[in-house]
Amino acid sequence: MRWQRSRRSTNVADYRGRRMGGAKIGIGGALAALVLSYCLGIDPRLMLGLVESVPTGASPPATTGVPQDEQGQFMSAVLGETEDVWDAIFREHGAQYTPAQLVLFTDYASSACGSASAAVGPFYCPGDQRIYIDLSFYEQLAAQLDAPGDFAQAYVLAHEVGHHVQNLMGIASQVRAARQRASQVEANQLQVRMELQADCFAGLWAHHAHEREAYLEEGDIEEGLRAASAVGDDLLQKRAQGYVVPESFTHGTAEQRASWFRRGLETGSLEACDTFAD
Repeated sequence: MRWQRSRRSTNVADYRGRRMGGAKIGIGGALAALVLSYCLGIDPRLMLGLVESVPTGASPPATTGVPQDEQGQFMSAVLGETEDVWDAIFREHGAQYTPAQLVLFTDYASSACGSASAAVGPFYCPGDQRIYIDLSFYEQLAAQLDAPGDFAQAYVLAHEVGHHVQNLMGIASQVRAARQRASQVEANQLQVRMELQADCFAGLWAHHAHEREAYLEEGDIEEGLRAASAVGDDLLQKRAQGYVVPESFTHGTAEQRASWFRRGLETGSLEACDTFAD
């Protein structure tokens, strides 16, 4: 992918190498965290990170703006590309796009949705409209999930930006309300639709980025599809426990995730990303 020529976003808060403050949470706090995940529509795997011991203390100030290292530059460039694409799409629909802030952290993060360890993976918090990523996740994506490549990394960030788009469009709040009225199985199914739409939005972003400036290179699409498949619930559950429990899925199968990412990539259409239609 030709990210070097992309505009760098300044909406980056870099806490890498610093310890973001948090509080240790007991069993009662863990249960409250799971309830919060249900109400806010946040992946329960994020809230599972809350039961871990999180260092206490105030967070040191972050370095804001464009990072100077190559990996930080890459993240800033991809974020900038998502901002430009979504800004144009929102304007076409008579709306204004408000960018999310990207938080880069090491080991632990404190957000408006709670404190979590890096083990939960990248996440978007609607409470503060921030995307949280420990960049060591990309090493796991390549080494443990067999999904290497710069576009695989870009897909992950674009997926989280997709959740921000859902928040701005009011989709996230509608789904949260519906989940509160639903059974656990039905709530999980709604969450799956949310995640698949974010995958479709990631593909939609790539479509428009390439249309704008020949962004993609040979092999990029395969990297994105491999990354989308690698984080399917069925593959992750099979890897973790040896069997799958479809009723507990919160993100969709590998096939579903790759399919919806491809749909957004091929169509570039918001309407084509309506995972709630059927």
